[in-house]
Amino acid sequence: MSTTEEATINPDGSTTFDSAGADDAGADAGAGAEDIGDNNAAEEVIKGTDPALYLALAVVAFAVIFVFMQIRRRRSTADVNDFFSNLDGDKFNLKLPAAVDEYYEVKGKCEADGWVPGQSPGPTPSTHHRMLAQALMKRCIADIPIVTHIQSESAGMNKLYSQSMCSVKQWKSYQAAEAMVSAEVEEVRAEADEIEPGWSQVIWRQAMQYHQMLKQKQEQEEKAKQAQQKALAEKARAEEEKKQAEKAKYDAVKKKVDEEKAKMMTEEEKVKAAEKAAQELIKQEEREKQSKKAFKDGSGMKKGFLK
Repeated sequence: MSTTEEATINPDGSTTFDSAGADDAGADAGAGAEDIGDNNAAEEVIKGTDPALYLALAVVAFAVIFVFMQIRRRRSTADVNDFFSNLDGDKFNLKLPAAVDEYYEVKGKCEADGWVPGQSPGPTPSTHHRMLAQALMKRCIADIPIVTHIQSESAGMNKLYSQSMCSVKQWKSYQAAEAMVSAEVEEVRAEADEIEPGWSQVIWRQAMQYHQMLKQKQEQEEKAKQAQQKALAEKARAEEEKKQAEKAKYDAVKKKVDEEKAKMMTEEEKVKAAEKAAQELIKQEEREKQSKKAFKDGSGMKKGFLK
């Protein structure tokens, strides 16, 4: 291969040839050869990669995405369940009223005194019969709020459960409350028949009527209480307004009196000032008279002295 040499003219007229260009050309050629070799090696590595490796990487990536989506879905489902579980709070965390235990205490005392369940009271009910009837009616009236609560929630809860819109926990809580209330209703009826046969057919209707009467009475008492409080507030406000008006009137009169007093004091001061001025004038006149008199007396003495 021929190379090109560069000629250099020296100061003395001689000429030298430099082979740097040739060396650079050789270096460039070597670098090009190395690049070509590297590209060929990369192509050989790519051609030599097993396709199964790509398939394995794809499977791993799919598995990671699938696990991530499952975890996210479970968290979302758990959040929804918690939402429906806590939606109503303690809505179905019901408890029987204290009147239930009080009834059984009265019943135990009556049985200890010889009362026998299931006997007809007759035309003149005994003391035990009246005590038990009153205690059972009190119990029944105290049960009315939880009974009406379950009745009002029954249709809505069944609809939510049929549409899978409530959690299992909430549904079980409702079922437990409904079973407790149903058992209480049947137990009250059984106790009513023991006190008076046939009373179980009407006891709940009577209890509802009494409950409505008591509720209306409480509402009337509350309204009366509110009206009384309103009347007292109006009376207090009227008294306060009256006091304010009287105070304003008093302040106005006092202001007027003070103004009149100020005017009177001004007139008095004027009179005093005039009297004072008059007294000053009188004193001044007296001084002038005394001066004139003294002057005359002095002149006479001088004439006598000269003589």
